[in-house]
Amino acid sequence: MKFLVLWHLDTGRPGVELIKAIAEMPKYGKKLEADGKLECRYHVIGKHGGAWIYKVKSNEELDLLLAMSPVYNYAHFEVLALADMANPETVFSKL
Repeated sequence: MKFLVLWHLDTGRPGVELIKAIAEMPKYGKKLEADGKLECRYHVIGKHGGAWIYKVKSNEELDLLLAMSPVYNYAHFEVLALADMANPETVFSKL
């Protein structure tokens, strides 16, 4: 299962802990990539946050990975399930 996760930092609560959490995100992302759980990650220009594409086995696994994110307590997450469109039958079979 693939999910696009858009996350936006709550910059209304600045402080040392938020700065530490942001500093940990690159290391967290590299670990997820090495584990095969994260396909790619992007910074969204002009925003405080990112767009990451996760490849996981279940909704529960994604939920756990998001909860383990260093910025979990400082961000808002929008989770979008992705379907492969290479073959339209794969999209229609889900309906």
